[in-house]
Amino acid sequence: MSQFTINLLFVGASFALYFGIAIWARAGSTKEFYVAGGGVHPVMNGMATAADWMSAASFISMAGLIAAGGYANSTFLMGWTGGYVLLAMLLAPYLRKFGKFTVPDFIGDRFYSRTARLVAVACLIIASVTYVIGQMTGAGVAFSRFLEVDNNTGLMIAAVVVFFYAVLGGMKGITYTQVAQYCVLIVAYTIPAVFISLQLTDTFIPAIGLFSEHTQSGMPLLQKLDEVVRELGFRDYTADVDNKLNMVLFTLSLMIGTAGLPHVIIRFFTVPKVADARWSAGWALVFIALLYLTAPAVASMARLNLMTTIYPEGPTANAINYDERPDWIQTWEQTGLIKYEDKNGDGRIQFYNDTPAFAEEATARGWAGNELKVNGDILVLANPEIANLPGWVIGLIAAGGLAAALSTAAGLLLAISSAVSHDLIKGSINPDITEKGELLAARVSMFFAIVIATYLGMNPPGFAAQVVALAFGIAAASIFPALMMGIFSKRVNSKGAVLGMLAGLCSTLVYIFTYLGWFFIPGTNQLANTPDNWLFGVSPLSFGAIGAVINFAVAFIVSSMTEEVPQDVQDLVESVRYPKGAGGAVDH
Repeated sequence: MSQFTINLLFVGASFALYFGIAIWARAGSTKEFYVAGGGVHPVMNGMATAADWMSAASFISMAGLIAAGGYANSTFLMGWTGGYVLLAMLLAPYLRKFGKFTVPDFIGDRFYSRTARLVAVACLIIASVTYVIGQMTGAGVAFSRFLEVDNNTGLMIAAVVVFFYAVLGGMKGITYTQVAQYCVLIVAYTIPAVFISLQLTDTFIPAIGLFSEHTQSGMPLLQKLDEVVRELGFRDYTADVDNKLNMVLFTLSLMIGTAGLPHVIIRFFTVPKVADARWSAGWALVFIALLYLTAPAVASMARLNLMTTIYPEGPTANAINYDERPDWIQTWEQTGLIKYEDKNGDGRIQFYNDTPAFAEEATARGWAGNELKVNGDILVLANPEIANLPGWVIGLIAAGGLAAALSTAAGLLLAISSAVSHDLIKGSINPDITEKGELLAARVSMFFAIVIATYLGMNPPGFAAQVVALAFGIAAASIFPALMMGIFSKRVNSKGAVLGMLAGLCSTLVYIFTYLGWFFIPGTNQLANTPDNWLFGVSPLSFGAIGAVINFAVAFIVSSMTEEVPQDVQDLVESVRYPKGAGGAVDH
């Protein structure tokens, strides 16, 4: 049986499962569409939350970024994990106690303002659309490889699949589909990791194998990896970062952005009680940890396998001939995500750090420039092929990668459609809309969100995880501070909240668009997207933390200069923070 047939069987079986669940769990009311009827069991909700959480960025791109950047890119791992803890401890139980369907619902009522609701809708849509671009990009990568089509065709196939089960089932269908997707993606991620860890270290637990001896060389695995990349002109894999301020800000931006992402927050509205929201958070953390403890090992082993494939006798010896390249390179070349250019005409694959610092050494070896471009998003998906694992493992990881991308994309699209139909149309434009009309509006808005995300996903501004990091920065600067102040401060009024959100959002967007690479420095022909041009060396991906500080500062200053918060709203804040009989929650 060919590998393509095996891939089709695994992917087809998983899609049949998702479609079957969507038809079985079709939403018949707005409550089922928005919050799955509010009766999801905490363990099941924890598993669905984990699937919602572990997106294409976590499954596909995070390990690729760590593989490419080593310790410096561990910020993704630390930021996303720490952010979930913030969400579970500081936001989820209180928002569930409030009893609303959506984040703008809470902000609109807490800050007693239609304007605050509309600003929250705008922030939510900007963050969610940016985030879903990363998911669609990851889905396109997976589809293009395993269905052997080009990247854009793969992305459109992903859009059709998401459209079917998300529009049909709403949160009810998405919840049960995500439970199935979690099972698929965690098995798909861990089984190849176990195989590869056994191959390289004789240790079947990848997280332990990362710190074990490399079987072939007898050296610690990370020491061997450092040696290999150093001889090819790359920075040591375990090297410390130079700009620690940027690392701290980026980690913080990911943390608070994570806690402010609406597609995860709304999951805690699907359980019956406040206590169930807390249990859901705990279970989700357990399920998330299974992948996040494995990711650093997958990244390191993928990088070592890639290097030793190109240089089987070591970096100082000859690289392999292009005509003798392994099958996995030939396969991924068809997707356009691996590209080769023979710059010195010797027919070999030179893969090294093509920078001035290494130029003299490269010239001495007869190299005329780096000849291989590898998209970092492919490493996890290609890892089983690089390690020559059985065909069924490759088929399994195909299904897992698609499950990761589609599960989060569905949650994000639901958050967008809920914001448009429930918060914008019903909350502001047409409060008298019927339930049937609202349900139709939710499905239509989800359709347009999928179309926009698909179009933008064809030309993303970076790896899937980098695009996602932008979304986290936007959420960090706009939504998270408003939620925190809404729950823990009775002093912040509607004017402070609105101006704070606008200040955080606008400052972050201006910085991102100025320094991510779309603008030239005035008076020069040089783009502004280099670290030397960033303000105080702060990356555009890290500015969300500063945007959050601006949000907090503006909100408190404006609130102190304007009228006090009405007493009934202060009482509402008090009731959310100090619930009497916290086992239940009133739905408004």
